[in-house]
Amino acid sequence: MYLNLETKFVMAPEVETDFPRSDHSHGEDDIKSDKKRVYVWNIVWRNVILLGLFHLGAVYGCYLLLSGQVMWKTALFAYVVHIVAGFGGSGGAHRLWSHRAFKATWQLRSILAFCNSVLYMTDIYEWSRDHRVHHKYAETDADPYNAKRGFFFSHVGWLLIRKLPDVTEKGKTIDCSDILADPIVKFQRKFYLPLVALCCFTLPTVIPNYLWGESHWNAFFVCGLVRYVYTLHSVWFVNSAAHLWGPRPYDKNINPAENLIANLGTLGEGFHNFHHSFPYDYAASEYGQYFNLTATFIDWFAKIGWAYDLRTAPKEAVEALREKHGDHRKTKLFYWF
Repeated sequence: MYLNLETKFVMAPEVETDFPRSDHSHGEDDIKSDKKRVYVWNIVWRNVILLGLFHLGAVYGCYLLLSGQVMWKTALFAYVVHIVAGFGGSGGAHRLWSHRAFKATWQLRSILAFCNSVLYMTDIYEWSRDHRVHHKYAETDADPYNAKRGFFFSHVGWLLIRKLPDVTEKGKTIDCSDILADPIVKFQRKFYLPLVALCCFTLPTVIPNYLWGESHWNAFFVCGLVRYVYTLHSVWFVNSAAHLWGPRPYDKNINPAENLIANLGTLGEGFHNFHHSFPYDYAASEYGQYFNLTATFIDWFAKIGWAYDLRTAPKEAVEALREKHGDHRKTKLFYWF
């Protein structure tokens, strides 16, 4: 989950939507991370400058908030936009298109594509494609945001440099043609930049002005930039913190962990040890709706028939994995650190 401004490779025709039970076993041809390897950081200055400008604008937006120049309705609306954007990532690009954890009617897929355009972390196809590579080759040099290279790299550093050749080469072996076959995904990909300009920045600026008279200036910096940068870091914590810190009750042999910080900002993506053990589960968690707005939203849409064929990990399989590979020293549900 991420803002990826420099993605070039294309996948080969081999559909792969069901990943192994647990990400600690990938196959004999996997690329293992070499602790002694010296990495060359080929900086992409365009990404550095663009992300730098976004963050500077967000700092100014925080000043506007803290100095009392922004209406409370605008601050609340900014958080609502964050939730909308988050659903486009967690419910859409992640659980629906990347993992096929459930099926959705065209109405729900359209809503998710809109929400994903508010998110602005590359189009659905690119996001899902790189995420499948991440799961297939987690914590290796073929993983786009390999957490074994440290917190900074997995959080944001990988966006500031060019991909390692391993990422590109292994990425070509995984097909995402099933995703691109969706006409809604095709439409969003074709018109991605205009959609982002409209959904991520224009609407959050115009709506507060039209509905309750907030200035365009304040709305842009708070609902546009502060909210956007907050969403970025919330999602990035799943790549970094949730791959480094927290209990591993299901599989202690893999890096992903249950992480509260990552969970609170992303509508339920912080149950990461479970998710990497059972990536096909639509709730991405054993605990369903608890601290998991994405699962709640999907359940709501299931009640009206827009989401269906929701996939869940069998309780027997969860218990068997927990008993065999879980870290039994940390078993409490809310013991996160």
